[in-house]
Amino acid sequence: MKSSLFLLSLLVILSYSTNIFSQQKALVNTSKSLYAKLVSVDVDAVQWTGGFWGRWFEVSKDTMAMNMLNLYENDSVCHGFCNFEIAAGHKKGEHAGAPFHDGDFYKTLEAIISVYAQTKSKRLYNELERVIKVIGEAQRDDGYIHTPTIINHRNNPGVTKEFEDRMNFETYNMGHLMTAACLHYRVTDQTNFLDIAKKATGFLVRYHKNASAEQARNAICPSHYMGVVEMYRTTGNNEYLALAKEMIDIRGLIDNGTDHNQDRIPFRQQREAVGHAVRANYLYAGVADLYAETGEDSLMIALASIWSDVVTKKLYITGACGALYDGVSPNGTTYDQPCIQQVHQAYGQAYQLPNISAHNETCANIGNVLWNYRMLLATGDTRYADVLELSLYNSVLSGTDLGGTKFNYTNPLRVDHSLPFEYRWKKEREEYIAWSNCCPPNVVRTVAETHNYAYALTKTGVVVNIYGGNVLKTKIADGSYISLKQETNYPWDGNIKLIFEKAGKKPFDIGLRIPGWVNKEVILTVNGQPVDVEIETGSYATITRKWKKDDVIELILPMEVKLMMANRLVEETHNQIAVKRGPIVYCLESIDMDEMSIFDVIIPSDIQLKPSEIEIAGAKLMALQGSALYNETIDSTTELYQQLKTKSKLHSVNIRLIPYFAWGNRGTSEMTVWIPVRRE
Repeated sequence: MKSSLFLLSLLVILSYSTNIFSQQKALVNTSKSLYAKLVSVDVDAVQWTGGFWGRWFEVSKDTMAMNMLNLYENDSVCHGFCNFEIAAGHKKGEHAGAPFHDGDFYKTLEAIISVYAQTKSKRLYNELERVIKVIGEAQRDDGYIHTPTIINHRNNPGVTKEFEDRMNFETYNMGHLMTAACLHYRVTDQTNFLDIAKKATGFLVRYHKNASAEQARNAICPSHYMGVVEMYRTTGNNEYLALAKEMIDIRGLIDNGTDHNQDRIPFRQQREAVGHAVRANYLYAGVADLYAETGEDSLMIALASIWSDVVTKKLYITGACGALYDGVSPNGTTYDQPCIQQVHQAYGQAYQLPNISAHNETCANIGNVLWNYRMLLATGDTRYADVLELSLYNSVLSGTDLGGTKFNYTNPLRVDHSLPFEYRWKKEREEYIAWSNCCPPNVVRTVAETHNYAYALTKTGVVVNIYGGNVLKTKIADGSYISLKQETNYPWDGNIKLIFEKAGKKPFDIGLRIPGWVNKEVILTVNGQPVDVEIETGSYATITRKWKKDDVIELILPMEVKLMMANRLVEETHNQIAVKRGPIVYCLESIDMDEMSIFDVIIPSDIQLKPSEIEIAGAKLMALQGSALYNETIDSTTELYQQLKTKSKLHSVNIRLIPYFAWGNRGTSEMTVWIPVRRE
């Protein structure tokens, strides 16, 4: 441990002495990370100004963040804040709710902090001060903070000990405390929340010095891996970085580890995504953070292999992951294990991607965003931005309604009301998901933080990762201050304009991400003139010049409608297609088909789908309209099998497809992403 601390101390000294970036207030602060290729801009550097993400910011600012805080403070709905009040001695009572309520409350605070960073609202600041004071009073003197244990110990002294049940989610809760506290400090320059997080992190440092391997593996949904690394980045305390490394080192070093918790074998030996998808994606995100600080090749080798396994075999077309409600891992046999291991809410086998029973927990999809963002920062490889964008637009936004007050736990790709049973989780969004409300505050904080993903800095300039109407004001590596205004209706069209409102005196790079979904000629001009730069799909088109005020970059990404097929090994999608346009995945919803069944629609392979603007729940969206076929001969009998009718009665029918994330916003409905295809 001492030699590890010495080496990590050298990394700290080296990183601080070679740092050329001034950014200290980023959501994920890689400004001093020696092995990160990209540096996040500060949390207040980007403002959405309109368009797609501008609307979502308004929903976040006006509704989502405070609505979630109000829910957590409403004792008749949720005991989230009341648990802290009881733990602090302000109220009497018992703990109520899930053991991970603390962490979900911290996510809500992170959303409030993110909105405050953009608005500087005095009301939000006062709300934060009030709540943080109570959290601090609930914390034990030794730094431990977990309201179920603290309350139970107060009411029943000596009965409850910390970490006696790994399903108490103690470290998960502390991890979300750490990330929220780091952001709060960076946004407000106040240390009251950070001091609480320091005490909690210090508790974990001391605990791990004396804990057995069995105790130390208490890492359900390990948000604390990201949290501990972010605490290191915030404080420079190399004990925190050593702790992060140790927590990865001890995984898989016990006899009863599981695929479900990704600790059956040591992390560095893992090559496939297995087990609970939220736990997995949080783990991978945390390891990517650790790699950015240490540059350990074995970590990146494992991460790259696992990532490839996900995107080539286990990722839904919507960017969602975690196909299984329940199952076995790794492959349903006792091969290489003494017994079959049960998993739930988990990655399945390769190509196991059901549609009706797709679990696709919203938290797992957000974990996918967190992981890919950190991989992007570490490597500068735009493949990770492609997956981030796919997940963000489709399987993350599907986790909330368009008004930001109702939420999905699961995100299926097909909803059929004819099923003679109900799934464990509802297929309609709810205001509060009893017992497991982890997803709503997670999607609320993610929407509040989308602007952080738009740009990043390099040693030679700026790259654009997510397009949307915004203004960027930042200092770049050469010390120059720049201001860029972006105008676009993306993702509804691919016309993007960047206007320099302020530029430095030295030449620098602007890198424009050319998404992997582009397969036609891209147009790129500066001040109306074509530029001679390499333009390749799935990379940055980089323009280097001495920029001046009012320079205009125009990028046109062709947005054709695509009929997508799945690998033939995806059994559930044989002879079916899904529709994509740009980064948006589309679906067919029953409310647009009058009395006809959406499951009897057939898409001709030569269908011409035309974009048309529609409005759903006050949001302007781009639908796709065209002429398909309708099969009237499909028998609605309840028999399990029946003889095929040789003659079919097909007739044309006009259909309208809507963005997948918008389904379920017009009342109860059926929905499908995958639709049978007829090859012409």
